[in-house]
Amino acid sequence: MGQATRTTKLVLDLGERGQGGANTGKRTRLTETVALLTAARAFYIDFFLTHADKLAERVSYYSAKHLEMRERAISANELLTWAEACTVATKDHPHPWPSWNFSERFPDLPFVYRRSVIKDAIGKVRSYLSNRANWEKSGKKKGKPGLPGASEHPTLYQGTCELSLEGTKVADRFVRLKVMETLFVTDHGLDQQRYRCIKRIAKKQWLSGKPVAGERSNQQMWRHVRRMNADAAHQVAHRIAAVCAKYPGCVLLFERLRKIKPRGASTSRRVNRRQANQLRGKINQAAREKAYALGVVTVETNAHGTSQFCSRCGARGERFSIRGGVRIAERWGKLFRCPVCHYEANADHNASVNVHHSFYQEWHWQPRLKRSG
Repeated sequence: MGQATRTTKLVLDLGERGQGGANTGKRTRLTETVALLTAARAFYIDFFLTHADKLAERVSYYSAKHLEMRERAISANELLTWAEACTVATKDHPHPWPSWNFSERFPDLPFVYRRSVIKDAIGKVRSYLSNRANWEKSGKKKGKPGLPGASEHPTLYQGTCELSLEGTKVADRFVRLKVMETLFVTDHGLDQQRYRCIKRIAKKQWLSGKPVAGERSNQQMWRHVRRMNADAAHQVAHRIAAVCAKYPGCVLLFERLRKIKPRGASTSRRVNRRQANQLRGKINQAAREKAYALGVVTVETNAHGTSQFCSRCGARGERFSIRGGVRIAERWGKLFRCPVCHYEANADHNASVNVHHSFYQEWHWQPRLKRSG
């Protein structure tokens, strides 16, 4: 089971199919699915409210860090396993509890949907019990928490659904997504300006000597750097959201960049690279918020190979730049060339198309294998 990091609710457009709308037949099926999941969620909410003591149970475990037996609260996965053993008829547990036979009430519900509503019910009931305990402890007469409701937008956790479009026809797909526009945004000299500020900070620290423990220096200069990053992030996010607003039903894609570590060069340059990586995260977060306000889904895709392989044939290409009419091969070149199909394009545009392929799982290259040993 995975963990939901963000919930996005979208209203389906029932307009013309050519404008991205969904037909009424699909909307009817979605409505029936929502009603079925709501009933299943209500079943497990009542189940956990009836057995509230189980949610407060403490389990023993061996701590490898402290080398001793300890206690902790029962986890959601353990509660899920216990709930399925009590309510679902399986080979190991053929006879569920008579008054809580989920298999009899929902015989055809797939297990992935069942587990998603169980996780929803666990979260709702635990939140209700916690809020009620805090209310009773406060001694107030008003503000008593209400019972959790079962009506909720369908939630499928990671691992419960899969996007597979290979070998299917466009007419058979429930949703059709397409990259509509490419927008290039420059930093207008932000990187160099931030680097100069960081060099000034480094020089002041060198002149003032080792700082006193617990004190912070150059706070005014650091606030200036943070303000520049925040302003640039909101400006870029605004331009991204403006493009999304022109295409209702589009999907905003970001590369999943988590482990970029600055290496080599001077301390000032490493700090500047670290600030640039933080800026990338700020742009991602700001764009998500602005896109969410417009009803646009934001998805992160695997970044492996997006800038190294050709978006047309999938062969490994090379990055280069042109200076004085001479091609210079370099790792961070602005242009991309494929030696197999001789395709040449802007490196960022080629990478954006590969991000599109990554979203649809249309891999042109072989994923990197994990090293053994």
